[in-house]
Amino acid sequence: MAEHMITVRGVQLCAESFGDPAQPPVLLIMGTGASMLWWEDDFCLKLAAGGRFVIRYDHRDTGRSITYQPGHPGYDSGDLVEDAVGVLDAFRIQAAHLVGASAGGALAQLVALDHPDRTSTLTLISTTFALPAPRGRDLPGPTREFIRFLQAAHPDWTDHDSVADHLVSYAEMLTGGRRPFPEREVRELVQADIHRAHNPASTRNHDLLEDAPRDHRPLASIRVPTLVAHGAADPMFPLPHGQALAEEIPGARLLVLPDSGHGVERADWAALTSAIREHTAH
Repeated sequence: MAEHMITVRGVQLCAESFGDPAQPPVLLIMGTGASMLWWEDDFCLKLAAGGRFVIRYDHRDTGRSITYQPGHPGYDSGDLVEDAVGVLDAFRIQAAHLVGASAGGALAQLVALDHPDRTSTLTLISTTFALPAPRGRDLPGPTREFIRFLQAAHPDWTDHDSVADHLVSYAEMLTGGRRPFPEREVRELVQADIHRAHNPASTRNHDLLEDAPRDHRPLASIRVPTLVAHGAADPMFPLPHGQALAEEIPGARLLVLPDSGHGVERADWAALTSAIREHTAH
């Protein structure tokens, strides 16, 4: 199905599906600041080919979804959580297998806590605790190289070439440096993302979002089957974050990707899609 606009909680979001709607649904939730294109087509097709109905969507302020003025988001982080549930409503799906990457993994955790009846399983990729880590868990921060990169990055968000160069360099930093970087393919993806966005500068609104004022049950109360996939070279959330998540969520299984950094890297597609298909087969 081609991408199309759906109405979610009174706003317009862009979504796309792959595969047979009669198959078990899988909702892909990308990290903040990233459109659905970062769940690349072939990754979605590989999942769908394994007998899954795969849905991806653009968050607010990314891609073709509703876009707010840079610096002035008209929503909070809780709206992004409820948007995920709203996407299921738009597709008339009662419950789905949730797969979240980076901050999308945190959103998926909150959906599972707030809407357990809408969550069949969880797959958490390259992420960390959506809520403050339990007392006694001393988790490492980002690597020094990662921090230095962010401190030195000053792209001109009004210049698409400057934005593209920055995003390609950022994607390379996120890999952790253990593999050759597929610069040509990543640049093509970045340019496609910039081209289809209403305003690339608005993605920075996600950095300004306030937390929604609500109480949450602890992560240990999650009862759905959970798979945690984490790269051993992740420079944003080093591996202990994934290990701690898997220890905190009852029955969770940890999949360590030895040469992977942060995100859904092409070299890991076979391992990830196989693991997700196995995890969502129950």
